[in-house]
Amino acid sequence: MVTFYLLHRPRTVYLVDYACFTAREIHRIPKASFLEHMRISTSFSDSTINFIERVLELSGMGEETWVTSAFAYIEPYCSLDDGRADAELVIFSTIDDLLAKTGINLDVIDVLITNSSTFCPVPSNADRIMNRYRLRGDIRVINLSGMGCSAGVTAVGLAQNILQDLPSGSHALVVSTESLGQNYYTGNRRSMQLVNILFRMGGSAMLLSTCKLKARFKLAHVERTIFNEDDGAYRCVYEEEDSEGNRGFALSKDLMAIARDALKANITAIAPLVLPTSELIKYILFYVATKVLHGRKIRPYVPDFSMAFEHFCIHVGGPAVINSVQLGLGLTDEHVEPSRMTLHRFGNQSSASVWYELAYIEAKGRMRKGDRVWMIGFGAGYKCNTAVWVCTRPSLDANGPWASCIHRYPVNV
Repeated sequence: MVTFYLLHRPRTVYLVDYACFTAREIHRIPKASFLEHMRISTSFSDSTINFIERVLELSGMGEETWVTSAFAYIEPYCSLDDGRADAELVIFSTIDDLLAKTGINLDVIDVLITNSSTFCPVPSNADRIMNRYRLRGDIRVINLSGMGCSAGVTAVGLAQNILQDLPSGSHALVVSTESLGQNYYTGNRRSMQLVNILFRMGGSAMLLSTCKLKARFKLAHVERTIFNEDDGAYRCVYEEEDSEGNRGFALSKDLMAIARDALKANITAIAPLVLPTSELIKYILFYVATKVLHGRKIRPYVPDFSMAFEHFCIHVGGPAVINSVQLGLGLTDEHVEPSRMTLHRFGNQSSASVWYELAYIEAKGRMRKGDRVWMIGFGAGYKCNTAVWVCTRPSLDANGPWASCIHRYPVNV
């Protein structure tokens, strides 16, 4: 029985290392330049431009965020070849950085998983990676699309499951990015303008393995919560055309309420796995009290998650998302500092944003061996996906995408 258990127990999955995309200066777009293009463009009304200006002022973003080459035009234009070129710039340079950091041979990669929700060419991004790096023809290749900003955590969970069926010591390469050039919205519907305003250029690459050697983090838990059985949640982030036929992504006014409910359900599932016994006892006592005293209003008990995690990487969907999660979990400003600073420096980079936050924590020298990290991602569908990492070996050179600016952060947003 012991032998059977040892042979069939789940293997621990480790993060060997990760890398984040760093763009050149030509991709930087200050807010003034962004607004100037909007004013010169013939696509937008004065009321739309005023709305964009107000949102930019409250966005929490700085003057150094990056955009794709399509945004360089007064009337943004992105052909299929331009979209491929933008995707390749992010994906290939990020993988090159990861390979340089890990020093692994390409022949040891057994699994390749990519995720890009909005840009899904044929052949896929995963196939382009296979062709560029001449990876083995027998590896398992998966290309995820349309899953929104939480797809990066989904890809990590998928890699974890696949690695269970492969020989011990196998490796999985996970690449997360978005290419927004072909999805620029040219209409005047306000709920569809938010993607233009908040989303920016970025990407990340992660090397996972069941081999502990040289690993930097251990993957402790992955928890996925999906609300797509509810029509309101299903359509709260929805790709569609406006009344004039302009295609874009509409964000529902109920988005924050749906995100709150999704996070609450995810917390209910993951809390017993991560909280210390004292917090679990308090939570159970409050739960029993609400059932016994059914007629009275009892404020629900929110566990102290700072006792379970030292670091939090909350998806940078916008200031409202970060503030809502901070308030709901009772976190301090220091806990959400990586999220706010990532939003300020890089904007919303979709599924890759949580890795820029992790890079911020490491660049600040705050990561210690044994520290626990909670990644929280929200995505279309509607989904709330979370991952828990435990640091096994802090980085000695952790600047990454923050190398040129970490000395200026944090800033007052």
